[in-house]
Amino acid sequence: MRRLPPLTGIEAFVHAARLGSVKAAAEALALSPPALTRRIQALEAHLGHPLFDRRPQSIHLNMQGRILLGDIAPLVDQLALAMDRAAGAGDVMRLRLAVLPLFATQRLMPRLPTLRAAHPGLHIDIDTGAHGLSRLDEGIDAAITIAAEIEPHLYARSLGSDRLVAIGAASPPDGASRPREPADLAHSTILLHRDLPAIWDIWRDAVGLSSLEPAAIDHFDSGQLMLDAAARGLGVALLLESNLQAAKDPRLVPLFGIKVESPYRYWFACRRASLGRPAVRIFHDWLFETLGDGSGDERPLGWSAEPAVLPPTAPA
Repeated sequence: MRRLPPLTGIEAFVHAARLGSVKAAAEALALSPPALTRRIQALEAHLGHPLFDRRPQSIHLNMQGRILLGDIAPLVDQLALAMDRAAGAGDVMRLRLAVLPLFATQRLMPRLPTLRAAHPGLHIDIDTGAHGLSRLDEGIDAAITIAAEIEPHLYARSLGSDRLVAIGAASPPDGASRPREPADLAHSTILLHRDLPAIWDIWRDAVGLSSLEPAAIDHFDSGQLMLDAAARGLGVALLLESNLQAAKDPRLVPLFGIKVESPYRYWFACRRASLGRPAVRIFHDWLFETLGDGSGDERPLGWSAEPAVLPPTAPA
C-alpha cells in the first residue's frame, strides 16, 4: 500500500489555503506559525514541489496548490464529519448564527430547505439580535451582517456589492403625489435604518444635492418595517437595491431612476478558528454556492430606462 503523507501536513495545508494566512491557520489549529509552516513544508517535500507562492506578508496558492485543494478539501471535510460521528457528535451539528432580520426573511429562510435536504444533521439556531459581530465570543459561531468593512482579525467574505435606491409607494395614499425628482424630497419624510445612518448623506451627495434637507427623518431598526412604511406612504426609504428586489412587493417602486453605489454590503463573518468547525464550514460553503457573488437570482424591478449609477461620496 502506498504511503500517505502525514495527515497533519494535509490539515495544515487545507487550513492555510482556505484562510490565506499562516498565522490564522496556526491559530485555528492551536499551533505556532513556525510549526504549521514545517508541516506544510513536509507535505511539499513529500510531493516534490511547492504548493504556495510565498510573499513577505502573505501566501497564495500556486496552480499545483489549487488543484490539490480542490481534490482533497472535500475529503478532509468528510473525514472531520466521520470523526465527529465516531465520537458521537455527528448526529446533530449545531450552528449558532446571528443574522439581520431582513436578510433572514428575504434571502435565508426561503433557501434553508435545500440546506436541510443536503445536510439533515445540521441545525441552526438563528439569532436576529443586534450587534452580531460583537457577540462572536458570546455564544455566536458566525454572523451575517451589513457593513462597509469588517475588522481584519475576523474571517469575512462579502456576499457581493450593492447599490442604494430611494423607495416609495406605488400608489401614495389620499391622492398624494409621488416625488418625481430628488429635489422633491425636501417635502418628504426620509426613512433610515439606525445601523446605516450615513446612507442619506452618501445618497444626496452622489446625486449632487449635498445641502438637501428633507421635511423629516424617521429612524427604524428593522428593514422590513421600513419597506412596509414606505409602501403605506409614510415616507421614502433608502435601502439596498437587493432589499427592494427581494421584497417583490407591488406596493413599492424605485424612485428617480437612480442607483448609487453603496459602500455597505452584506458579509459572512466569523472567528478564523471557527472555519475549522464542520457546522460553520458546511454553512459557509452552502451560502456562497447558493447566493454566489450576491447578485442572487432575482431580476431588477422594472425601471423604464437604465438608471444612472453614481459613485458614492465618502461619509464625513
